[in-house]
Amino acid sequence: MLYLVIKAAVSGVIVAAVSEIARRYPGWGGLLASLPLTSLLAMMWLYRDSGDSERVAELSIGTLWFFAPSLPLFLVLPALIRADLGFWPSLAICVVGTLVLYAAWFWAAPRLGIKL
Repeated sequence: MLYLVIKAAVSGVIVAAVSEIARRYPGWGGLLASLPLTSLLAMMWLYRDSGDSERVAELSIGTLWFFAPSLPLFLVLPALIRADLGFWPSLAICVVGTLVLYAAWFWAAPRLGIKL
């Protein structure tokens, strides 16, 4: 249980640090937020927990395949906010849209011969 708390604390500190940097320096925050920190942490924790580099490789490929459906969020969110829709409605629309794209990808990927 302590190990789980440590993983959560380390991961949370990184997210908090990125948001604080972004508050002061949006450009630097964007750079840090664009880094695959979540993926890297997940890969490190998975390897630490399992010692199985093949599982880490599979996680990496899975992450790559789900990257594409998430990209529109980063294009649509600023457009909606700048269109004076407001932050929360814009975010809600983008989250729902991203979920729809993920669902479509879950449906389409096997038909394209992609194992998720």
